[in-house]
Parts: sequence; C-alpha cells; structure tokens
Amino acid sequence: MAAFDTTRTTYGSTGLFGRIGALAASVAGAFAAWNDARATRNVLSGLTDRELADIGLCRGDIDTVAAGKPVF
Repeated sequence: MAAFDTTRTTYGSTGLFGRIGALAASVAGAFAAWNDARATRNVLSGLTDRELADIGLCRGDIDTVAAGKPVF
C-alpha cells in the first residue's frame, strides 16, 4: 500500500505575511540598535574629560563604545 502526501506544505517557507513580519522585526531591531547607540553617545558626550578618564575612556573612544565594539 502506498501513501501520497497531497498537502503541498513546504516546510521552512513562511509565505508573504511571514516575510513582511520578518522585515518589520528587522526594521524594529535596527531602529532599537540605532537608538541605543544614540543614547549611549549622548550620555558619554555629556561627561567631562575627568569622568571619562575615571571609566577608562577618552573622547575619541565614544563612537567606538556606542558602536558596541571593545576599546583596548
């Protein structure tokens, strides 16, 4: 006896609405990351040179820290 699958379901395919949802989630994630970097940059820029030195940073490190990269 043979069995045939006639459902035409493709596993791993999300369809149009799934792709639109993934795009919206991607855009929301990119916006959240940009906003976090912006807020970090603003807070660090508001510190004095002495306060930055206390945490081991200088003015040139602010963009690196805001981008989420390690400062050596």
